[in-house]
Amino acid sequence: MSAGGAQGYAPRALAVPALIGLAFLILPLAALVGRVQWSTFVADVTSEAALSALALSLGTGLVATLLCIIVGVPLALYIARSGPRLAAVLRAAVTVPLVLPPMVGGVALLYLFGRAGWLGGLGLSFSTPAVVLAQTFVALPFLVLAVEGAVRTSGVDYERTAAALGAGRWTILRRITLPLAAPGIVAGVVLCFARAIGEFGATALFAGNRPGVTQTMPLAIYTAFNGAGVSQGAAVALALLLLATAIAVLLLVRGWRPGAAR
Repeated sequence: MSAGGAQGYAPRALAVPALIGLAFLILPLAALVGRVQWSTFVADVTSEAALSALALSLGTGLVATLLCIIVGVPLALYIARSGPRLAAVLRAAVTVPLVLPPMVGGVALLYLFGRAGWLGGLGLSFSTPAVVLAQTFVALPFLVLAVEGAVRTSGVDYERTAAALGAGRWTILRRITLPLAAPGIVAGVVLCFARAIGEFGATALFAGNRPGVTQTMPLAIYTAFNGAGVSQGAAVALALLLLATAIAVLLLVRGWRPGAAR
């Protein structure tokens, strides 16, 4: 057994900046948990305004995730089975919303679906469907990239064998391609849903901040810390719920990751 073992040969001095970086990520979350008023936590998260924001976030997040599955899985399959140049172009186009500031995404959606936009006649802006569209716009890349990576790494050997044995395209998709990519699909769906319910910037610009109509959990939290809407106690409680959701997402993704320890 080599002297380095699984720990490798990184200089021990790197532990100091590594710990600083870890503390920078963990301490703000610990501070958030420390500000939760546990004596009123149940009352805060069950207040009418908080429940309205929570229900809207979960409902629109589920619809947005379903839309992402309907259009995202076929897009991921197409990218994974395209030639290198076309796949690179499509992958770059899908990645744009990931690096684009959410506010810019909201402006883009407003210019497309707003009253003066190209599709303004649909009347979607500043409505609950606008929340779904904003969530879909920012969450779709997470699903597409996760599924595309899983399909691409699974290769085409089994598909070619099935085709040689007379299986049709839909049979190959249903019996081989999708089952092989199942861990990536599950991870992508979970990440997509988490990103959808945490969306803020694009929703604020494109859908607005109307309680009960477009005010999701992130918007309710933002509004509370600006002196309106739910109380700050409820805002902190909702923020803790979002944090718990993020942790649950990470655990689910880790459990479904190919090669994850069982």
